[in-house]
Amino acid sequence: MIQVEHLTKRYGGRAAVDDVTFTCAPGSVTGFLGPNGAGKSTTMRMICGLASPTSGTATVAGVPYRRLPNPGREIGVLLDASAQHAGRSGREVLALAAATMGVPRREVDVKLDLVGLGEAAARRRVGAYSLGMRQRLGLAHALLGDPRVLVLDEPANGLDPEGIFWMRGLLRDFADRGGSVLLSSHLLREVEAVADRLVVIGGGRIVAQGGTDELLAGAGTLVRARDGAALGRALAAAGLEASPQPGGGLLVRADPDPVGQAAAVAGVALTELRPAGGGGLEQLFLSLTGGTTTKETTA
Repeated sequence: MIQVEHLTKRYGGRAAVDDVTFTCAPGSVTGFLGPNGAGKSTTMRMICGLASPTSGTATVAGVPYRRLPNPGREIGVLLDASAQHAGRSGREVLALAAATMGVPRREVDVKLDLVGLGEAAARRRVGAYSLGMRQRLGLAHALLGDPRVLVLDEPANGLDPEGIFWMRGLLRDFADRGGSVLLSSHLLREVEAVADRLVVIGGGRIVAQGGTDELLAGAGTLVRARDGAALGRALAAAGLEASPQPGGGLLVRADPDPVGQAAAVAGVALTELRPAGGGGLEQLFLSLTGGTTTKETTA
């Protein structure tokens, strides 16, 4: 279980992460979403002991990462698939990790087989691996200690469609056996397919969290008018936040009734007014994070 409480990280006068609180419960996959610069990577680094919070706490099984006696047996981490020794073979990378964690050597071959790296790939130097192979090796490393928790940042990068489907099944099986998964990815459709819960961050703060079905059911209202500028002014006057959508129209974080009322009061004729839930996670993501992207790269 991962528990994050009022986690804050400041760099000078800027808060990269600001009062973030969420929980990843056993038996679930939590999708951790946000645009570039939103605070995702900074939060994950604090959970994994790679950065110290300015305030707040992040614990795994009730203990901060740095106080875990053998972290790899509690939490498997994949934050950067390229951060592997290029001169060692895949088997050597895992064998060294197994020795460090006190894991039986036989588990190296078990995990290599689990992630689909056969004998030839296991003997090859990591520097000759494709990105997809490095992702598989990184996942094998994360699973090597049979942890109860996984923290994965963009684990599907470089995988082909078959590999992405395979990873989805592996993560679902891990959670169904009682594990906790915190998954960050820009492949929103894949997150939607596997995640039980969503945590959405923008500008360093949590902008939404809850069950996937619950959040998608309340994605807002899609509205369109011939005079888009007049519609935007009417919504703003009513205090309703709206974000432009691909193909035109506006997504409003409100039910259809107040949206239609705002347009009627302003005398704006609508050509479309409907719940936006059919747009899925991509639509929800855009509506929640519109305008929160920053130019910072520390997140």
